[in-house]
Amino acid sequence: MSDHLLSDRDLDLIFREARTYNAWSDKPVSKVELHAIYELMRMGPTSANSSPARLVFCQSEESREKLAQCASEGNQEKIRSAPVTVIIGEDMEFYEKLPQLFPHADAKSWFTGSPELIEETAFRNSSLQGAYLIIAARALGLDCGPMSGFDKDKVKQAFFEGTTIRPNFLCSLGHGTTENLFPRSPRLSFNEACEIQ
Repeated sequence: MSDHLLSDRDLDLIFREARTYNAWSDKPVSKVELHAIYELMRMGPTSANSSPARLVFCQSEESREKLAQCASEGNQEKIRSAPVTVIIGEDMEFYEKLPQLFPHADAKSWFTGSPELIEETAFRNSSLQGAYLIIAARALGLDCGPMSGFDKDKVKQAFFEGTTIRPNFLCSLGHGTTENLFPRSPRLSFNEACEIQ
């Protein structure tokens, strides 16, 4: 084992005691905190350093309301009451930045004329980056409320119209409260989910 281990407190904060929150205190999340989250999440690995995630931090009341109107009824109040809800999008032309992000190979050519590979890479790696965002936010003392439950066409039209970006999932950020906090759901044991070959 490495000598450079996180403490039990850190692991509790990021994983063991962390929850998916549905209600939020009125404590704001600053732009400085949003920048700090991104600076951490962007360092997480993606295939060929493709980094397809594109983020919209809906912080203003107007922006949160616009997003709430695109969400399912059960998610609308979560978005309105959270200080910030981020849209994790995926750029379907992420490969255009590969000469900058992966300069030691002609990685852009790997995706030319291959829409299936583009789609798979964008979805897989933007999902990974969304997970890094959750870990980064928790590590910085914020709570998270990741969610699906939205009309992706409405979100595309409202936030990404005229771009090559489409939405993947949403995640509220802030300081969660115990209101509407369900008991933790079970998780599969190692033996149920894993095998060592």
